Amino acid sequence: MNIEKQLNGNALTLKVGGRLDTNTAPDLEAELKLDGIMEVNFDFAELEYISSAGLRILMTAQKAMMACGGKMTVAHPNPTVQSVFDITGMSSIFTIV
Repeated sequence: MNIEKQLNGNALTLKVGGRLDTNTAPDLEAELKLDGIMEVNFDFAELEYISSAGLRILMTAQKAMMACGGKMTVAHPNPTVQSVFDITGMSSIFTIV
């Protein structure tokens, strides 16, 4: 998995590529520092696969943003990743653009 992190004021964008699974989820979690962040954007244009470990990280980020009045978006999921969101019901929880 590769992660490209961009911070613009209080907005954090994480471009994630490869596989987000049990083995790589700790890497993303380590990059996800939300102190002072009001907007988190995940760019999944290059993400090939997401497991429940990846969904857990997204849920944690979503809860943190809701708690502080911020927002979280997930952009460009491929059909495989989108189907995981749909099957698990996460597509109704996350803002997917």
